[in-house]
Amino acid sequence: MNEQNNLTDIFACDVFNDDVMRARLPKSVYKSLRNTIDNGVALDQSIADVIASAMKDWALERGATHYCHWFHPMTGTSAEKHDSFIDPTGNGSVVTEFRGKELIQGEPDASSFPNGGLRDTFEARGYTAWDCTSPVFVKGDGDNRTMFIPTMFYSYTGETLDKKTPLLRSVDALSKQATRVLNALGETDVTKVSSTLGCEQEYFLVDRDFFEDRLDLVLCGRTLFGAPAPRGQEKSDHYFGALHERIASFMADLNQELWALGVTAKTQHNEVAPAQYEMAPVFELVNIAADHNVLVMEKLKKVAERHDFVCLLHEKPFAGINGSGKHHNWSMFTNTGVNLLDPGQNPHDNDVFLVFCAAVIKAVDEYAGLLRSSIATTGNDHRLGACEAPPAIISIFLGEQLDDIFQKLAKGTAKSSKKGGKISLSVSQLPSVAKDTTDRNRTSSFAFTGNRFEFRMPGSTVHAAAACIVMNTIVADILEDIAKQLEKSNNPKTELEGILTKIAKENMKVVFNGDGYDEEWVAIAEKRGLPHFPNAVSALAQLNCKKNKDVFKRQGVLSASELTARQEILLDGYSMDINIEARTAIQMVKRQILPTCLDYTGRLATAAATISDVGVDASAQMKALEEVNTLTAELQDRIAILEEVTDKADAISKTLKRAEAYRDEVFTACNSVREIVDSLEQIVDAEVWPLPTYAEMLFFK
Repeated sequence: MNEQNNLTDIFACDVFNDDVMRARLPKSVYKSLRNTIDNGVALDQSIADVIASAMKDWALERGATHYCHWFHPMTGTSAEKHDSFIDPTGNGSVVTEFRGKELIQGEPDASSFPNGGLRDTFEARGYTAWDCTSPVFVKGDGDNRTMFIPTMFYSYTGETLDKKTPLLRSVDALSKQATRVLNALGETDVTKVSSTLGCEQEYFLVDRDFFEDRLDLVLCGRTLFGAPAPRGQEKSDHYFGALHERIASFMADLNQELWALGVTAKTQHNEVAPAQYEMAPVFELVNIAADHNVLVMEKLKKVAERHDFVCLLHEKPFAGINGSGKHHNWSMFTNTGVNLLDPGQNPHDNDVFLVFCAAVIKAVDEYAGLLRSSIATTGNDHRLGACEAPPAIISIFLGEQLDDIFQKLAKGTAKSSKKGGKISLSVSQLPSVAKDTTDRNRTSSFAFTGNRFEFRMPGSTVHAAAACIVMNTIVADILEDIAKQLEKSNNPKTELEGILTKIAKENMKVVFNGDGYDEEWVAIAEKRGLPHFPNAVSALAQLNCKKNKDVFKRQGVLSASELTARQEILLDGYSMDINIEARTAIQMVKRQILPTCLDYTGRLATAAATISDVGVDASAQMKALEEVNTLTAELQDRIAILEEVTDKADAISKTLKRAEAYRDEVFTACNSVREIVDSLEQIVDAEVWPLPTYAEMLFFK
């Protein structure tokens, strides 16, 4: 792409957005489509052919030869099936054609994707349906350019098989209940409330040559072995440091690709760990933000390859240094442009803010287990509770100002708000700068950060829709209860005061403004009665709780069978992840590490014998030989145990029991093997060690 192009010309040049629709669609068709997008009115299928034809002409001008329905099955990634625009005429030639029925619906094979028992193998039919709320775009992959149509994916029986459908249902649920609350409080001009998301993305870049020499990175996305480098992140010099030229070139290329697709890539910087980086977009509607984050992850990988890097999105690709997250900055906006989580200058007087903030507090408190389950993955288990991520206990950070207000509300009323003030830098040339009303808390799992909540627990690989589905649903459920109380009252203002007081008294136990990394927090949380799910298996078990099934059913987001299917898929995925890691570790040890160590012991034995034969003390060689030989023998024993427990776990038929066995037996055995391998790495000759080291991967550009 020409670097001289104006940024405003580049941005969204490959997106069939509102400007393009307005220019290319007849006015009546455009108006009807906007009514569907903005107000949820059913699509008038009589205009589908007109829209499809305009899309095709635009896509052909953008160089596209194919179109595809782009959807997000329960694999955690995206899926696509491409069809060309050509249509035979019958006389040996073709025309370009794209009809309304091809735009609205597609038919991929449903049984070939994870479905949690919703479909049998012989029952293959599934459908994709156009999601007109997320814009169509053209994307190039090599020399191929295709028009991508964001779609939902569901089975022949109508059950959802994807991430997008429940997200859109949760968006509708939140809008409905939030609008009821606002209307009851006199905000009658509000007809719709939308949830928004700003989705940060952390990642690592390693040189492709190092990556290709590590089977664990290729197959698992993380290093199963690796001794710590002499230097890690302890100097704190990588965070926000000057960009290396090769990294900066990669980021420039990435931005160009993302901007063309309408992704508002805004921030880029070095992260805490060496070789770790972050990009962050501007917030947007949650459905579009989730789609865009999938594109971000895809482009990170593809652009990295062009720069001879490999992008690692795993939550913990390297032990002993910070892992990667995907912080969710979540809020709610009305159709009149009001951010419902903006406290304003005097939040104690802002009834709208207080009720929506209180609803979030109550939702997180009552459904902490469900929220925890939304980010439960194998990779995230390595990250949560370490020094770069919040603990596995859900808590809310409100800060001094809001905490003070809710403490006052618990006693009846709040009549004042703490002010931020100014900070003097004591430099004559500089003015005093504004001070926020509260500090930030990077150890909190769910933190209020000024006009939104930042959910810091999602891992870097997780689909952005997962946590948003839960956040939208649980907040909608609390708002529904509040709406019912307000609608029945003759004095909504007085009723609201009682609601806020009750929430402040009953649900503030989930608020914690202290250090979430402090070991005492676990004891404090237990004393407060807050749930603690230390790993993904215990968290995912919560999906089967009646309370959690009921909230999804009440809000029309997921049926009991759809939720059970998701639990089955996620637990099965957990087991598969650890199974792959175990099998990979076994192969690496048997084919690379053990042969190297056995050869090295032979070298040491020969050296010791040679030195002894000439009458020289060989105690140093014998000591080294004994150390390597002892560790090598122990490694053989531990790899045998890993093989045994892996086979045993794999034979368990019940999904939850199998996942528990992989967690308790196989994962533990993998770590036991790693302990020996990492010890051997530090004493075996570097010239013969078969794997690139942490020092090489993290510091060599």
